[in-house]
Amino acid sequence: VELLVRLLSSLCHWVPLQSCQCLAWKPRPIVAWGAEDQHVAAGYSDGTIRVFSISKTEMELKMHPHAVALTAIAYSTDGEMILSGGKDGLVAVSSPRTGMTIRVLADHKGSPITVLQCTRKQYRDFGVEGGELWLATSSDRRVSVWASDWLKDKCELLDWLSFPAPAGPEGLGSLPPSLAAFCPWEPGTLLYVGFGMQKEALFYSLRKKKVVEKISLPYFATSLSLSPAARFMAVGFGERLLRLLCCPASDAQDYAGHDDAVHLCRFAPSGRRLLTASHSAVLLWELTGG
Repeated sequence: VELLVRLLSSLCHWVPLQSCQCLAWKPRPIVAWGAEDQHVAAGYSDGTIRVFSISKTEMELKMHPHAVALTAIAYSTDGEMILSGGKDGLVAVSSPRTGMTIRVLADHKGSPITVLQCTRKQYRDFGVEGGELWLATSSDRRVSVWASDWLKDKCELLDWLSFPAPAGPEGLGSLPPSLAAFCPWEPGTLLYVGFGMQKEALFYSLRKKKVVEKISLPYFATSLSLSPAARFMAVGFGERLLRLLCCPASDAQDYAGHDDAVHLCRFAPSGRRLLTASHSAVLLWELTGG
């Protein structure tokens, strides 16, 4: 709690006239994770990225890789690069060591980036070089998956997914977000939820190049998180509902308690706690049992 208060104070103090759109914690180093090692990257409405030291409660670096507001941000798995996505669909790769942007990808141009995520991979897992997989998801229901080795300046498109959807319903102010995540318990698989032909979660195999499992949902999802420690999936909905699912079995438990759409779900690294947020409520859930 103390770290969160200090972080929020830093963000407000250093950038009073800009809106913080997204945040990413720097991954844990191999050495013990002390307060001196903790950093967070924040993306702002003016297209800038600011890196903050938690222990010093101060901004250490400012970069400007985008001309429009940022909508998603993520660290590479080793913490050596920052991936950022903008409202215009451009994805930038920047070095927090040098402050330079080393690559800009325009494959999603024209549609805001909704998710960026990185995961480790073994060499030649998919017939391409690189030590890391990462994905970008945009609001037009497209997901791109990449293999990269930033030290060798290599970045190769591994797969491109496009999910169909009917015409947007009348009277709906905005469509549900397009969300994707690598599946921690099933290597080479990603999960996708978004506005589509059916209300469902889709498991897509990167090796088989097809959807291998579908799980029906009561509504279109507004948030998503997969547990890194067990086969659990948390899904939030605009109907003030949180659903916890055990995969691949379809055991589902629904929880109320939010005052508005559940727009954020986040499992803790241990998988034993889940953080969810709506308009004016942040809830911390404790997971019990196996």
